[in-house]
Amino acid sequence: MISLAHAQTAAASADPTGGFMQILPMILMFAVLWFLMVRPQMKKAKEHKALIAALQKGDEVVTGGGLVGKIVKVGENYVTLEIAEGTEVIVQKPAIGLVLPKGTLKSL
Repeated sequence: MISLAHAQTAAASADPTGGFMQILPMILMFAVLWFLMVRPQMKKAKEHKALIAALQKGDEVVTGGGLVGKIVKVGENYVTLEIAEGTEVIVQKPAIGLVLPKGTLKSL
């Protein structure tokens, strides 16, 4: 009776798709994770990098901290913002979160 049981388990473990079918759910979960979480983050980071590269003097921007101002000077790593008449602050380029349409500061 025991020899029959060993023979049946040996035949069952010889299934060629058995190993792949166990790994398939993990592969599918990774694919879903990639398309729902990682890919949108990469796209957003790429758009922010393009926004930073396109900054120029005269742009009206909002920083990550909520400061609204007009770019007076653009450096390699920093920009100088005029947040009020005669008041300028220096912020890092990655801190710029949004470029506003021209004339937005006048309406605030």
